[in-house]
Amino acid sequence: MEWWCRGIGWGGGAPELRWRGGRASPLAYGQQLAFRAVGVRRCPGARGNPCPLEAAVPGRATGGRCPECARLDRAHSVAADTLVDDPQPYRVYLAWFGPGLTKVGITAEARGATRLLEQGAVAFSWLGRGPLMAARRTEEILRQALGVPDRVPYDRKRGARHALPPTADRAREVEELYRRARSVDGWAETLEALECAVRDHAGAFHLDGLPPLDGVVAELVGDGVVTGRLLAAAGPDLHLLAPDGRCLVLDARLMGGWILEAAAGERVLSVPLRPWGGAVAGAQEGLF
Repeated sequence: MEWWCRGIGWGGGAPELRWRGGRASPLAYGQQLAFRAVGVRRCPGARGNPCPLEAAVPGRATGGRCPECARLDRAHSVAADTLVDDPQPYRVYLAWFGPGLTKVGITAEARGATRLLEQGAVAFSWLGRGPLMAARRTEEILRQALGVPDRVPYDRKRGARHALPPTADRAREVEELYRRARSVDGWAETLEALECAVRDHAGAFHLDGLPPLDGVVAELVGDGVVTGRLLAAAGPDLHLLAPDGRCLVLDARLMGGWILEAAAGERVLSVPLRPWGGAVAGAQEGLF
């Protein structure tokens, strides 16, 4: 049986690796991960449809899709403003990733906090709810008024997780941003305002006590091995303690499209790494 990875998911509020065919492997903090990439990385398709060509894709591409499947994915994306007639209610949120690292975003109400887990938001609060275009308009108004970006770079999120301020300080920063947002004119006319209620994901991500970050996995390669103890997971990132004692981050988006096999007993990483802040067998019942 081939274990063709489709990346990480947070649908149940906890991290799991997802596989072609709908299988999932829950990830437990403290467990030892050891796997080998097999063959060539191939496009996993888009929107539940397999790539008709199973096209080869670059190892360092976090999107992990061929151009045609990437276009299909974007053609039905709220984030890309290509989906404008979705009738379901949406929510506007304030997300906090680290001191000074905040953003405004929207998500379908039915998804709950899943989008915030997927982005690696350490803390967040809802701001309002309403139709998609009203939520999108509010997002843009607040982004401009508050001077916050629509995206926070992943490297900045990663670094912040290893030096988090206390929970109360995180909440205060979200509450202050909420107060500023509520004082902005215009947006509440078409959106129902929601009370500030800060939720913190440090426990769900297992971020307390992380050692300093030493490096990042740059890509997986054919026959390359990743091994380490899972310390934390946030968004797509797996924080691993390598056998040599280094704390490394593996962006699980780089795993999508690879066939992976268990590499029990391996004690050496053999995939390209970049320093933090620097350039750069038979059938199995389960992978781990």
